[in-house]
Amino acid sequence: MAWMTYISHWFEQDDWYEGLQRANMSQVRQVGLLAAGCQPWSRDVCAAGGDRFAYCATLAIYVYQLDHRYNEFKLHSIMSEHKKTITAISWCPHNPDLFASGSTDNLVIIWNVAEQKVVAKLDNTKGTPASLSWCWNADDAVAFASDRGPLFIWTISGPDSGVTVHRDAHSFLSDICIFRWHTRKKGKVVFGHIDGSLSIFQPGNKSHKHVLRPESLEGTEEEDPVTALEWDPLSTEYLLVANLHYGIRLVDSESLCCITTFNFPSAAASVQCLAWVPSAPGMFITGDSQVGVLRIWNVSRTTPVDNFKLKKTGFHCLHVLNSPPRKKFSIQSPTKNHYTSSTSEAVPPPTLTQNQAFSLPPGHAVCCFLDGGVGLYNMGAKKWDFLRDLGHVETIFDCKFKPDDPNLLATASFDGTIKVWDINTLTAVHTSPGNEGVIYSLSWAPGDLNCIAGATSRNGAFIWDIKKGKMAQRFNEHGKSGIFCIAWSHKDSKRIATCSGDGYCIIRTVDGKVLHKYRHPAAVFGCDWSQNNKDMIATGCEDRNVRVYYVATSSDQPLKVFSGHTEKVFHVKWSPLREGILCSGSDDGSVRVWDYTQDACVNILSGHTAPVRGLMWNTEVPYLLVSGSWDYTIKVWDTREGTCVDTVYDHGADVYGLTCHPSRPFTMASCSRDSTVRLWSLTPLITPLQINILADRSWEEIIGNTGIETLPVLEFISKHCLISTLFSLSDACSPDSAIEPGTPPLLCGKVSRDIKQEIEKQTGNPRVKKLRWFSECLSPPGGSDNLWNLVAVVKGQDESLLPQNYRKGIMHLKHLIKFRMSEAQELTTVKMSKFGGGIGVPTKEERLKEAAEIHLRLGQIQRYCELMVELGEWDKALSVAPGVSVKYWKKLMQRRADQLIQEDKDDVIPYCIAIGDVKKLVNFLMSRGQLKEALLVAQAACEGNLQTLHVSTPKGSWCSDDTCKEDFNELLQEACKELADWYFQEGRAVLAACCHLAVDNIELAMAYLIRGNELELAISVGTVLGEPAAPATHYALELLARKCMMIPTCFPSVGYRNLAADLLLMTPDNELQLVKLCAFCPGCAEELNDLHEKCKLPTVEECMRLAETAQADGNTFESVKYYLLSQEPEKALPIGIDFVKEHIGSSDWSLDTVYPVLDLLSYIRTEKLMLHTCTEARNELLILCGYVGALLAIVRQYRSIVPALYEYTSQLLKRRKVSVPLKIEHLSEELDAWRACTQSINQSSEESPCTPPSESQRTVYATLLKRLKEEPLRGPVGPDYVTGSNLPSHSDTHLSCLTGSKIQGPVFFLEDGKSTISLNDALMWAKVNPFSPLGTGIRLNPF
Repeated sequence: MAWMTYISHWFEQDDWYEGLQRANMSQVRQVGLLAAGCQPWSRDVCAAGGDRFAYCATLAIYVYQLDHRYNEFKLHSIMSEHKKTITAISWCPHNPDLFASGSTDNLVIIWNVAEQKVVAKLDNTKGTPASLSWCWNADDAVAFASDRGPLFIWTISGPDSGVTVHRDAHSFLSDICIFRWHTRKKGKVVFGHIDGSLSIFQPGNKSHKHVLRPESLEGTEEEDPVTALEWDPLSTEYLLVANLHYGIRLVDSESLCCITTFNFPSAAASVQCLAWVPSAPGMFITGDSQVGVLRIWNVSRTTPVDNFKLKKTGFHCLHVLNSPPRKKFSIQSPTKNHYTSSTSEAVPPPTLTQNQAFSLPPGHAVCCFLDGGVGLYNMGAKKWDFLRDLGHVETIFDCKFKPDDPNLLATASFDGTIKVWDINTLTAVHTSPGNEGVIYSLSWAPGDLNCIAGATSRNGAFIWDIKKGKMAQRFNEHGKSGIFCIAWSHKDSKRIATCSGDGYCIIRTVDGKVLHKYRHPAAVFGCDWSQNNKDMIATGCEDRNVRVYYVATSSDQPLKVFSGHTEKVFHVKWSPLREGILCSGSDDGSVRVWDYTQDACVNILSGHTAPVRGLMWNTEVPYLLVSGSWDYTIKVWDTREGTCVDTVYDHGADVYGLTCHPSRPFTMASCSRDSTVRLWSLTPLITPLQINILADRSWEEIIGNTGIETLPVLEFISKHCLISTLFSLSDACSPDSAIEPGTPPLLCGKVSRDIKQEIEKQTGNPRVKKLRWFSECLSPPGGSDNLWNLVAVVKGQDESLLPQNYRKGIMHLKHLIKFRMSEAQELTTVKMSKFGGGIGVPTKEERLKEAAEIHLRLGQIQRYCELMVELGEWDKALSVAPGVSVKYWKKLMQRRADQLIQEDKDDVIPYCIAIGDVKKLVNFLMSRGQLKEALLVAQAACEGNLQTLHVSTPKGSWCSDDTCKEDFNELLQEACKELADWYFQEGRAVLAACCHLAVDNIELAMAYLIRGNELELAISVGTVLGEPAAPATHYALELLARKCMMIPTCFPSVGYRNLAADLLLMTPDNELQLVKLCAFCPGCAEELNDLHEKCKLPTVEECMRLAETAQADGNTFESVKYYLLSQEPEKALPIGIDFVKEHIGSSDWSLDTVYPVLDLLSYIRTEKLMLHTCTEARNELLILCGYVGALLAIVRQYRSIVPALYEYTSQLLKRRKVSVPLKIEHLSEELDAWRACTQSINQSSEESPCTPPSESQRTVYATLLKRLKEEPLRGPVGPDYVTGSNLPSHSDTHLSCLTGSKIQGPVFFLEDGKSTISLNDALMWAKVNPFSPLGTGIRLNPF
């Protein structure tokens, strides 16, 4: 492994350790992603290959991949190397891992999707590659053409690599719209042109340029662009052609004649795209460009076979997946009969639709729409398998949360629309009418007015009434000049400010009355109302200055002008917590913080390498400021000292808007030129504050205020002779500790003060309310509210007191059926999905039908039923089957259900419910990924709402109702776990925990929170749940304490030590954990004794005496413990290591004998471990911890890190001079045996069968398990998966030094500052081996 090359380097130096201990990961965590929509500019912007499909946004390509376990497509990666508009993508027909893309900056890129990297690049393509396609006649060649050609062929590799020009395809008279290679005839290619004509080239044949124009265009100069071209997959000559106005033709490319012209139902219909259906010969589909109608055609007919209106907006492009993989729920086929009798079971044909002659087999179409929507439509089932609706298709310039609802976020875009999103479901709930040009800025109306003001590039400003869905007001005072910023005053809802390129900042009332026109010497880009004074507004100008105006006076002159920026000022923001403090962002790359009361710039924040656009003050921590820039980064600043606390690189282009909601102050949204909105959690920045809340410390350590000195304010007021106070003096006092450098964070905003006031009103023990309210305030969206509602239900809260939104989330199962039944009763109509349909009636086999009628008249009802089944007439068969017997009817119903399951049809549901085959139905739904439906059915069965199918046992007895109920409960738990696992794999651990809490499984709910590293939330919830959650709560407290003891930065380490001690003192039987804390923490004897006293441990001096006594008595564990607590902890190393080596050297050792001593030894103070006199002992400790860590990883099912831990141990054995009873060959044998004996566990059903383990491997693995069985397991089993693990980044290119693969989700930096592993792997590694993978002896602290 490449990562092992680091190990030898570290120990070649003596001073490498200095300064390496620090928190090694990005503190800002991505928790949500609103992906961009599909761009409507270019034609070939969607493609598919294997079990993936992709579409192009303006600047990035989004790749979705089928998750075989859950049978759904998930966002896999975002490819973002292009810096200009992408023009086309083409999937390689020979290799499903490769596709090509082109862009307007004359760039063509070859991508490897599996490895998420660029394989090859071609710059300077001599023209924009407007059309692009992989060559079907060559494995490694891509063709592309600019508007007028010629056609270039880029051979990527081999002796002929390079770019050549097609011999014939050049000198066109009309621009190229699109071109297509023939998939079967080598080298044959067709071009569609703007004038409606085609050009066809084939090696060895005569070239045909500009032929086959639509008849209506012959002899004219009118244009009718070719919008789509597709070769018939079953022919070498036939070609489907779509013109924008003329429609669709099937033409013969050899005889150059039109074979068929297809007719549309309406003359207004026009085609934007078409695609053949590979699984249905002669069938193709089209998408209308005016409205989202999908039409199904057969070449034998000139009119559509069927039409489906999928959306209101028109299609942009289509692509049919050749053979989308499908996870089936298997039913064992009955043995075919070789003869028939009156009771033989007929073999039914596939279900016949009303329109059998033209029915579609299962097929999936990737549909992209003009409004940016993208979906995967299941044509056989007539439903969406995936739909990403209403995504922005261009730069998003601004985003803001709704003032009275932290779950609603509005975005303004270059595409001319404002969209409102529900950030819990990440779906659009409203979109503005559009056609506004570019919308640069938006501002919500105060409170619950439900209106948004928008600023446009050419149409002035407007107010959009969301409820009415129309524009309520327009403002045109700036004329045709672009308005760059709009700000609705939240202190005075009647006032709206705008600033424009005309040099004016205009203040008006909502009905259009102009109050002020503040003239500037150049364009004005930003303005912001003070949140503490309703009459104060600041502006940012192109002349590099910041101005402050007071609108309560009649003067149009600024009260203050701040100079200092060296380029234009774009945005300004007042601090919501500190009077008179504002910041500005400039094209000079800096952010400046100004103090109005001191007439000065108090800080310059330098670090961005491009113009600054987004600015956001935190609404609770007064010194936290966030900025976004054209350098693609987001930076978090501590303005007290001007330091950058964190930098986020995930956006793929310029960052424009930043926002948070006061009631959820540590959830931030950002928007960018990459057309995405991303959600971030800032809570890791305030870790000590969260722990103070959990440890129930005093309010002084949680809540602060931000008073400013009274004197400067009074002097300022006097100086300007203002009678009315410009700044509220209610909080004026001496500077608060909240803004003193180096102090831990305190909450100073309105929400935290409100929580404090409410808590102080509570009678009895207010701790439960305190934990819940602060948890809801600090947690990001994604289930924390849902979790707390379920906690309340588990604790017995009356359902009438539950909030209204409880029904929208995961409900406790005692409410699920009741509330869903209530919901069903409220619906006036039920929309049912119908399959098949259309026109045309299938031809019947008359002789069989006649025979069936005879059998019926002869009273042979069963034979009649079987013949009807053979004819596909299931309804007729089932209607008379009870005439045979109820048992036969049920059997026939089961057969019908089995067939529908094989055909993957939703119609199976009523059949299974009618006969009470709950297990089959639940398993079927789970196999399709319909986990919520499976859970609902299982719960209905548990409550006795479904008739039970009593299945006869082999001995002829019947299962009892109690047995069935037990089976249903098992089924319910299985469905619940499957749904929880689905959420967990999605990176939504909180919702996974909700699933388990909904069935009162507190243990698993807590386990999922801990595995998702939601430690603070787990402790809060566990504390409220009490005894049932106690073991998991205590484990989470230990992990959080470990996090505290290993962070010496941010604020004095003594503070963190005390926090860690407070957390551990909340757990029972805490002596050993407190020993680890005291052993690990450095300090002088006095500091250590203070900590020992707090932890109720002997003094350092007493510990030395106790250690010597224990050693003399031969008590290894006690001697190691007390030596670690003494002034000479290094004396513990040889004692403990010799003990471990002695046991490992025996043949019958087990993990429980060595792990306690080794675990304790690993907490030795780092500076002692690094002494040169301890080199050999250190190396042996690292090796032993690595090996035992590998065994622990096997027990805990941390499959992804087991090989790395074995390799780590082997490499250390190879590189270090040690004497341990371990051999590299033996480690290799163990690893191979583990792989061989567990390989089937993680194998998907699509993979080929694995090679069975050898007998020797079974023996080695059995020995391994014998050592592991006694391990005293601490904490939950199963891999860790943190929030955001499934979210791809635009720009993050970190490779894991454990696997060599690109890291998806949060990254953890190792101590060299360069090597990285995923945060998931870091968490699992740290839980089984505290030392870094680099072999340095540094501890990992990813918690």
